[in-house]
Amino acid sequence: MLKKLARDWHVPEDFSRQTSSFSMAEHLAGRMTGIYKILDLGCGTGTSADFFKKIIPRAQWIGLDIEESPEVASRTKTGAEFHSFDGINIPFGDNSFDLIFSNQVLEHVRHPVELLKEARRVLKPEGFMVGSTSHLEPYHSFSVRNYTPYGFRLLLEESGLHLEEIRPGIDSLTLIIRLGLGRPKFFSRWWRKESPLNKLISLFGKLSWKSHAEINVLKLIFCGQFAFIARKN
Repeated sequence: MLKKLARDWHVPEDFSRQTSSFSMAEHLAGRMTGIYKILDLGCGTGTSADFFKKIIPRAQWIGLDIEESPEVASRTKTGAEFHSFDGINIPFGDNSFDLIFSNQVLEHVRHPVELLKEARRVLKPEGFMVGSTSHLEPYHSFSVRNYTPYGFRLLLEESGLHLEEIRPGIDSLTLIIRLGLGRPKFFSRWWRKESPLNKLISLFGKLSWKSHAEINVLKLIFCGQFAFIARKN
């Protein structure tokens, strides 16, 4: 069963570490040449601008978000290009971007198919969308939906995008406990390193001789967030 799910969900088998949208973007940048223009879709405070300046120094970064959100309201970053939109219609021409980045945004989107069709439109042919979204994460910051890995694959297909790979992020139990304790700063470490339940799943997987792909599937079943890479055909 786990092997079949790994095939259906496009789960890789090279390693089974917990990951994030940022590490996925760095991985993609390492194997993809010709990234000249990047759109951060749902950029919020704009923190990814410095990240991409570090890993792809010559690329042009553009941030896009709705006008009213807690993250946009708290934005203090200067020296970067920001635009606003209505949450669906992306104000750029066809085939404009080599890469779209979207960190924990799609769970807040009311019309995801329409938005992802727009993302496909502004991507160049063979361009990539990389990001992360919620699976079993509790309600936060006006979130309106969570996605299963399978459901997310269907969403991308309906939008005209092809899922290249999906990997587990922080586990759901850690996110639930974090919320219950009032979001203490101590829990921030679990985005940078393997979270507790993911550690237990890794241990179980090794003791039961599971492959990396099978361990990834187990983590995806219980994850709070997952990261993805999609491509425009």
